[in-house]
This record gives sequence, C-alpha cells and structure tokens, in this order.
Amino acid sequence: MAGIKSLVKDTAIYGVSSIIGRFLNWLLVPLYTAKFVPAEYGVVTNIYAYIALILVFLTYGMETGFFRFAKRNEHSLASVYTSILSSIGFTSMLFIALLWMFIDPVSSLMGYADGKSSFVLMMGITVAIDAFISIPFAYLRFKQRPIRFAYLKMVNIGLNIGLNLFFILLCPWLYEVAPDTISWFYDPTYGIGYIFVANIISTGAMLVLLLPEICAEKFSFDATLLRTMLKFSWPLLIAGLAGIMNQNIDKIIYPFLFENKEIANHQLGIYGANYKIAMVMIMFIQAFRFAYEPLMFSKKNEDKAKKNKEYADAMKYFVMFGLLIFLVVMFYLDIFKVLISSKYYEGLVVVPYLLAAELCYGITFNLSLWYKNIDKTYWAIVFTFIGFVVMITIITTCVPTFGYIACAWAALACYLSMMIASYLVGRKVNPIEYEVKRIFSYVLITAVLFGISLLVETPYAWLNILIRTILLISYVVIVIKREKIHLNLKKLKR
Repeated sequence: MAGIKSLVKDTAIYGVSSIIGRFLNWLLVPLYTAKFVPAEYGVVTNIYAYIALILVFLTYGMETGFFRFAKRNEHSLASVYTSILSSIGFTSMLFIALLWMFIDPVSSLMGYADGKSSFVLMMGITVAIDAFISIPFAYLRFKQRPIRFAYLKMVNIGLNIGLNLFFILLCPWLYEVAPDTISWFYDPTYGIGYIFVANIISTGAMLVLLLPEICAEKFSFDATLLRTMLKFSWPLLIAGLAGIMNQNIDKIIYPFLFENKEIANHQLGIYGANYKIAMVMIMFIQAFRFAYEPLMFSKKNEDKAKKNKEYADAMKYFVMFGLLIFLVVMFYLDIFKVLISSKYYEGLVVVPYLLAAELCYGITFNLSLWYKNIDKTYWAIVFTFIGFVVMITIITTCVPTFGYIACAWAALACYLSMMIASYLVGRKVNPIEYEVKRIFSYVLITAVLFGISLLVETPYAWLNILIRTILLISYVVIVIKREKIHLNLKKLKR
C-alpha cells in the first residue's frame, strides 16, 4: 500500500507540472494571435506539427525501453542509461548535421524557401535537443525524483514564456523608443521567427541544467544490449508515429492542398488558433490519465468482476465529466474566444467538432484497457491505422472544397472510428460490461441541451448567458439525480 501511495503522489506531481505547463503555454495564444496575422500563425502551426512528428521519430521508443530494461537485474543501470543516451545523442547530432547540410532543399520541400529556412533549422535543432534530454528526464522519473523533474519543466516553460514576451512585446517597444539599445541583435522584420528563437534558447538551457543527470552514471556502452533495446522499441516507434500522425497530419499536409500558399497558411492559422480552445478538453483528458493509470494499476490483482465494474464506472464518469466540459466551453464560447484575436473568430465553427473529437480520443484511451490487460498492445497500432486512413481520406478529398472545417470533421471521424473499432473488438476478445445505454443517454441529453442553446438565441448577450447557465445546471441536476450522487461537503473537504 505504501508503494501505491508513493506512486499516486509522484504521478500527481508529474501530472500537475505537465498540466500547468500546458495551461501556461496555452496563455501564449492570445499574444500570438494579437501580434501576428493568420498567415503567420499558420506557419507556426505547421512547423510545430512537424516538431511533434520528428520528436517521436528521434526518440524511437527508447524512453519506454529505458524503463523496461533499467528494471532488469541482468543489466546495470549505467549500461542501459549510457547506451540509450549515446544512441539518441548520436542520432540527434546526425539529424542536425544532415538538416544543416540540406537545409535549402528541406526548406523548399516544406514550402519555406522564401527566407524562412532559419525557422526550419531552429526547429530541427530544438527537436533534436528535446529528443536527447527526454532520456535524462526519464532517468529522473526512474530515480523517483518528481520534484526536480517538475522544477526543470516549470523553469523551461517559464523561460520560454519570458523570452516570448521579451521578443514579441518588449523588443518592439524598445525599438521604437530607444532603437540603439537592441538594434545590434533585434530585427523587427523577423516576426514569428522569434517564437522559434525563444524555443531554442529555453531548450538549450534545459540541456545545460540537466548536465548532472546526463553525467550521473559511469559511461558503459553495450552494443549488444542496445540492439536488444532497439528490437524492443521499434514497435513503439511505429505506434507512436501513427498516433502523432493522427494528431498532426492535417496541419502538416494542409499547405500542400492549395496552390496559393499564403491562402493555405492563412486558413491553417485560423484553424490552429481555434484548435487551442479545444485544449480545455485535452487538459482534462491528460489530468484523467495521470489519475487513472496508477489507480487501475493498483487494481491489477483484484477479482476480475470487481475490477471490470470499476473500469465501467470510470468510463461512465469520464464521459459524464467530458460532456460537462463540452457544454461549458460551447455555452460560454463568447468568453473562451477572448483567448484568440477577433481576426480568428471565423474559425470558431470548428470548436464543437474538435471538442467531440478529443472526447472520443479520451474514450478510446479508456477502452485501451482491454488489450493492455492481456498484453496485446499491437491492437493499438491496428486502431490507430484505421483512424489514420479515415482522417487522411477526409482531409485529401474534402479540404480543397470545404477548407479547414474538413480538418475538424476528419479529426472527429478519426477518433470516432478508433473508438468504435476498439469497443467492438474488445467485446469479442476481452469484454468489459460498460453501461453503454446510460452513457449514450448522457450523450443524447447533451446534444439536446446544446441544440436548444443554438435555437434559443437572443440579441442580448447577458440573456444568452443566463439561458445557457440554466441549461448547464439542468445537465448537472440530471446527472446528480440519475447517479444518486450525494454531495457531502465535509467529506469532500477531508
């Protein structure tokens, strides 16, 4: 029991630092959308999608491999750690060198030959460093040092935000009132480039701060062990690439679906900015995962029927709260939209589709228990591939005609197809009796309340808010009564 309590405590620290980090980075969106036009923000959206994809490629599943092999007695921690560190260090340096040598053709291929090749180079260096330092961060987790882990993550985020404010707000002001003070390093025409400058500096600072962890173990490279770990990790690379492609393929290929790159980047910028509003659902799912995974781990040796009942209850409550978040965001979208500049408001139409898509993704994560419990994780690749085919089909056929809203349709269809496939296969292979009818009834109630909010629209903002608040309270009351939830505030406080 003491071990489980320690696990839960450490997970809470990791989770809180990660969620706070996402939230703080989320707060940069108003700055970006206020200072940059949609076409510029579209470039940022596109390049960061590449970063997410390349990061998975450059770590090639070795972070999980480290945890797997570091816990085996036949291998010393030093040999496992330094072998992986050497491998990722070499491939990261090779990636930087190749990108440096072929920066012009790579930039042209990505559509950034017109003076933006430095953006691509900084992106490459940043993601290579990120891949390398992911192993020292894994080392901290292995050594059960969550405080230092969280501290370094928060320093990284704080430094990145501070540099963004410096380059995007302070430097332009200083350039107007006292240009001589910063003209030696600041170029007002560089614009969004300073987002990547801030990122590469903050990531480089992490590399320096992690030097104690990088040098913590005596160097002991083992080529045979490395081959074994690579054999273990390559399926994780495939699954990781497939998953990250589902999340970012729309932002990567969008500029290639239009002849006019400026128009494509303009639309992608609007889509990317409005996608950030759906981060509310993403943060909820991440918080749930950090709390859910250690809890389910603690149930591993319980009676199967009792355990499956708890899995089913967890699914039901997850959907209930997810639907509540959907209604909160959509009912108060006039408040949430202040996150982005008014010149991006035309893209608000994608928000309900993206919220629903992320909720389906969260349900799919819940459903993944059936194949994780029986060690058949290859099903993750199968379901992810199904979602990828659905997404890429809709994007390539519909985006040229309907624009960025088709990306939102594709995201919803992708995760919905993964959810349905996982549920149907799970019913056959390792069934868990989820309360499907009750869950579906909550989805139906949510749809009806959301439909009413769209139909009952008045010219008065305060009245609209009042009506939607009543509808939201109605949902909460329905859930409390149907689930017979007793609100004991004293017990809750304890």
